[in-house]
Amino acid sequence: MQILFINNDGSGFADQIEISEGMTVSRLFQERLPHGRPQDYLIRVNRQPTTADAVLREGDRVSITPTKIEGAAHITADTIPILHWKGALWEPDNVLTVSICSTS
Repeated sequence: MQILFINNDGSGFADQIEISEGMTVSRLFQERLPHGRPQDYLIRVNRQPTTADAVLREGDRVSITPTKIEGAAHITADTIPILHWKGALWEPDNVLTVSICSTS
């Protein structure tokens, strides 16, 4: 039987693939991403979160998207530099954003 398999790992791709009758989400993951750990991915069937033991059916749409990007750094307020640009001071607003503050 065929399903649409969308792999968003790396450069990503989507393709119709042939799978055996009774294949589970867990087995598909092991076959297609043997290097990965399921807890590091968001796995959906027909755009809905699923369980590892869900049995796939003809025409299902399976997407696998990493939730952790290798090499990404965790940013904290301590690691964001304070920048000066045309007299305005950039300061951390919280750990993920910055805002422009007046210097007067």
